[in-house]
Amino acid sequence: MNPAIALICFPVIFLGELPDKTMFANLVMATNGRPFRVWLGAAGAFVVHAAIAVTVGVALFHLVPHQAVDGIVAGLFLLGAAYAWWQATRGDEGATRKIDGQVPRRGVTLTAFLVIFVAEWGDLTQILTANLAVRYHAPLSVAVGSVAALWCVAGLAVAGGRVLLRRLTVATIRRVTAVVLVGLAGYSAWTAAH
Repeated sequence: MNPAIALICFPVIFLGELPDKTMFANLVMATNGRPFRVWLGAAGAFVVHAAIAVTVGVALFHLVPHQAVDGIVAGLFLLGAAYAWWQATRGDEGATRKIDGQVPRRGVTLTAFLVIFVAEWGDLTQILTANLAVRYHAPLSVAVGSVAALWCVAGLAVAGGRVLLRRLTVATIRRVTAVVLVGLAGYSAWTAAH
């Protein structure tokens, strides 16, 4: 376990998850259920997804030459940046939509786990976690940094996500995410060329 790599991964995943649909799902579920139970269910789903993402990332590293992997990672980071920027230009109307239905008092944790587990498939942060695992060749460190970031975002969502959104727009958060991803893409491209 390399704490420096975990610390590098934390802000990337944190920024990527802030404007995400799962943050809003946590926020809405917390208004209908007990916030800690919602967080607990989401936390479990994030652990499973991080394990899947770093496993895929490590498998890719062993199948493809190092420079090609760095080039692929650079391209994926650029695609992630373009996607985040595109989402920022679409406006916030999709980000503030409510999830239909009520979360029952009993089964809140399981409901949160299932909602987040389904919502995270192919999500930007899952792809970023896989990319970071490939980039740093340290799956445990990447998983720890990614899970910590996801847990923090889920905690923010259930504790006070609405306050954050009053101060920062979703578009601003997505643009910051895009800029960070462009920087990571540039670094990955540079290492692929050397």
